[in-house]
Amino acid sequence: MENLIGFEDEQKPFIDAELAENPEPRCPCLLLLDTSASMSGSPINELNEALRVFKNELIADSMTAKRVEVAVVTFGPVELISDFVAANRFQPPDLQAKGDTPLGKAVAVGVELLKERKQILRENGIDLYRPWIFLITDGEPTDDWRGAHQLIQQGEEHKSFLFFALAVNNARLDILKQISVREPLRLKGIQFRPLFRWLSDSLKAVSYSNPGDRVGLPDYKPYGWADVD
Repeated sequence: MENLIGFEDEQKPFIDAELAENPEPRCPCLLLLDTSASMSGSPINELNEALRVFKNELIADSMTAKRVEVAVVTFGPVELISDFVAANRFQPPDLQAKGDTPLGKAVAVGVELLKERKQILRENGIDLYRPWIFLITDGEPTDDWRGAHQLIQQGEEHKSFLFFALAVNNARLDILKQISVREPLRLKGIQFRPLFRWLSDSLKAVSYSNPGDRVGLPDYKPYGWADVD
């Protein structure tokens, strides 16, 4: 695969050193995580442990470790905790619960971050799988979320990304249904670890396909994290 596809000017090649070292196709996965004060105690502790499980599951497979990229944006307040990096270089953060639930802003920041990452990958000649945005929230948005609805709708329509929403505890499932194209699910208790095992298995399935292929994802029900009949 050709890594260098152009120049910023006649002297300086437009190339990213990490991407030159690992020119595998990339599937960016953006985690939008609610870390508002209501996540204090067991929920935030379980989420932190689940992120460590997620990293370990991804790097257990050598191809997935190089092809899946992970970024973390938290909201409560909105912060970029970890920019996009290949799974084998991802360092799970130690998240702290604080603040409100500015979900709308988090989606806007995340979509822009993903747009910028896709541009960097393209400029460096890296093939792309359709990125994933995975939102987890346990409360009601404390800002205007209607702009998030528009961003998600447009992104899905243009096949810019796949958006998944997960409700925890007292999250407003009715609002998430208005934001997400696909049906949001509710987490059973605080079963974050089986959730992230399902997510890692899904991303593994994607990483073994060719960019643009339709991929059947694992059934989430056997993992036991979703609160469904």
